[in-house]
Amino acid sequence: MMKIITVYELDKAPTAAGGAPGGEEAPVVRRVHAAPTAPGSSALGPRTFCGKDTFAMEAAPWKPSEHPGSSWYPPECADRLCSTCEAAMEDEF
Repeated sequence: MMKIITVYELDKAPTAAGGAPGGEEAPVVRRVHAAPTAPGSSALGPRTFCGKDTFAMEAAPWKPSEHPGSSWYPPECADRLCSTCEAAMEDEF
């Protein structure tokens, strides 16, 4: 059975007042993607279901396998889903 890893496509944005010292930038989730694990492994595969390279993406702490009956993405990120990954997830699972 193929496992799915939820990954974040990040943007760098200035932190709000009271954020990181020195005006450092904090990563902001721009888009949420789904990616299969690498063949024969539990590691993140090289591409998302929409074909984007996962190299610069960050694996989400959300693990779909730990939330049976729920969606493949964290509920708080529902407004940032990649529509192609979402369609692939609906078709495959």
